[in-house]
Amino acid sequence: MTKAAEIIQASMPELRTWIGRRQVVEDEIALTSVRRIAAMLDLEPSRFVSGTELPPHWFSLFFHNNAMQRDIGPDGHPNKGIFLPPIPLPRRMGAGRRARIMGTLKACTPAKRIAEVVGITPKVASTGSLVVLTMRHTIEDMRNTIAVEDIDAVYREGIAPGEKNPLPKPVSPPTDAAWSKSFQLSNALVFRYSAITWNAHRIHYDADYARREEGYPEAVQNGGLTLQLIIDAALPHLAGRLTGFKARLTRPLWVGDQMTVQGGMARDGRMSCWGVDKDGFHCAAVELEYAA
Repeated sequence: MTKAAEIIQASMPELRTWIGRRQVVEDEIALTSVRRIAAMLDLEPSRFVSGTELPPHWFSLFFHNNAMQRDIGPDGHPNKGIFLPPIPLPRRMGAGRRARIMGTLKACTPAKRIAEVVGITPKVASTGSLVVLTMRHTIEDMRNTIAVEDIDAVYREGIAPGEKNPLPKPVSPPTDAAWSKSFQLSNALVFRYSAITWNAHRIHYDADYARREEGYPEAVQNGGLTLQLIIDAALPHLAGRLTGFKARLTRPLWVGDQMTVQGGMARDGRMSCWGVDKDGFHCAAVELEYAA
């Protein structure tokens, strides 16, 4: 057993006490925030007024934890043990999401997010020991449940100074795309997304930190933004209302890259879509569900 595996095993009794813990964050879905999100996504901000129904997947853009500045760790995340379990591994990245969508948020209509720890799972991968943290976010307005989303984050071992972060084996994307749309992942776009979602994780904007401390070649594209853009591109091709999705990130993207979103035909309440990086490799898989 490796040293990291021993540390994880020793920490599991305490970590298991976090399963079931909840935190409630309220949000007014302020018009200022809504219009800033719209502008970031090249939608006309003035289209959104008090009471406007928001796109169904926008629930992930609100309900931010207001960590005190003194509680921000060296990687830009809040220190462990405040909002999230004290998993004893230094590097954290999003991995996948699964959502059921029952309604939509409305501008200027108060809502809340109930965050619950539902899983802490140690694993061993080709890159070493890791822990998968699964959080469940339940979004509610004053009357109804809007969405329920499970989010997986992977915590991994640190790397030695000068060591490179190994990348997944390149995989080719499907060849049966029925539509396609490209996005430039500019520094400004990634910065604005980080600001809107109150995300200070340094790998997304501090390239020196990303290279020196985490072994990446460049600043890392935010996986939440990747998913946002994929669903944005897919919505016009759905034959109905978005009711859920399953998403998995398969290969990192770098800030400044181009990503091409492709998808198949919508059939029988489902549609597959995926991301393709600048080198033509598969970088994300998303399965959408919809109702006529």
